[in-house]
Amino acid sequence: MNGLERSRYDVIVVGGGPAGATAAILLAQQGQRVAVVEKAAFPRRKVCGEFVSATTWPLLHELGVANDLIAQAGPAIHRVGVFAGTSTIATPMAHGSGTGMEGGRAVSRALLDTVLLRHAAAAGATLWQPWTVTAFSSGSGRHSCTVESREKESRHILDAPLLVAAHGSWEMGPLPTQQFRKTLDKSDLLGFKAHFRGASLAADLMPLIAFPGGYGGLVNCGADRVSLSCCIRCDRLEAVRSRHRDRTAGDAVLAHILEHCTGVADVLSAATCEDAWLGAGPIRPGIRGFGRDAVFAVGNAAAEAHPVVAEGISIAIQSAMLLCEALRPCVDEVLTPATLAQAQRQYERAWRRNFAARLHASALYAQIFTRTLPTQMAVAVMKPFPCALRIGAAWSGKTQWLRHVQPRYCPPTIAPSGE
Repeated sequence: MNGLERSRYDVIVVGGGPAGATAAILLAQQGQRVAVVEKAAFPRRKVCGEFVSATTWPLLHELGVANDLIAQAGPAIHRVGVFAGTSTIATPMAHGSGTGMEGGRAVSRALLDTVLLRHAAAAGATLWQPWTVTAFSSGSGRHSCTVESREKESRHILDAPLLVAAHGSWEMGPLPTQQFRKTLDKSDLLGFKAHFRGASLAADLMPLIAFPGGYGGLVNCGADRVSLSCCIRCDRLEAVRSRHRDRTAGDAVLAHILEHCTGVADVLSAATCEDAWLGAGPIRPGIRGFGRDAVFAVGNAAAEAHPVVAEGISIAIQSAMLLCEALRPCVDEVLTPATLAQAQRQYERAWRRNFAARLHASALYAQIFTRTLPTQMAVAVMKPFPCALRIGAAWSGKTQWLRHVQPRYCPPTIAPSGE
């Protein structure tokens, strides 16, 4: 390892998805020398609901990527709904006051990830893509990552005093923030996603779909396509596949959804699946930690909400922005354990203030909409009172403006008269 070529940076970002690319843009704009290590070549498909909440679009404008994304994104979403059994419910989505938000939009991950990472490079970040971190060590106030490229059949060492873990939550690896794979449990959720053409989903509607053992969502994601993403319990998937032995896992799940959800069956009645189903998991929502010893976690590496609230992308981008705000005072200071610990505390407090309620709300909704009887009870309430659905969407964070680590704008101090 000592014989390998080394490159020194101020920050290493592991993962080039929405959280990692956002962090790379902001840190590079602060004058930091940033390396981004991303193992996949872009554009890439990824299991994801693809919805970006209205509260995140002003932040994307700040990053300089919003116009590129809107040009190919889906239409603005103004209504939320629920498709469960034979019931279809829809209601206008409330928006936060005074923010100028026009509604959230869905953006394909192939587009979103590519545009964000391209802007990170334009801001000055160095991209190591497709490279993989294969070894990690710390000492003397610096972190060392050994990275490997299968394409080039070569290895390299990256050194930096700070590391941002933006690698997601599903894969094992050498970083202290990466969880080693656990035995699959029957209650674990597995995710599936596919795009459809020719669907009849209303342009401004994003419905939650509920079916026995799982939940999902539909949304128009641009280019006349509808994205269907869903999660299903492992034990239910096993039962579904036993009933549809001649089908792939994704097609078996779709058959299960169509059998139990009239709204989805109507929307997809004349649609064709554009691409092969993607699968991923297990999805294990919860708070994992925010980092220590100059390793900071963002996105799903820090915490993951149940996908039922469609807030994953927004939390990823916003959490990276909070981290970079907390790290800003460190740019011009000598890094010490005390300054780094202070940044970590500020970041964690800001993260919990913004997102903890969303995690709790998503866990509650997941418990309701993966079970038949609670779903029926929830639908019975929402039919005469659709405002309950709008309130639920607000609890999930779709109208909550990002509360920053420190107030961004302070009113000028006016001296008392006569002084």
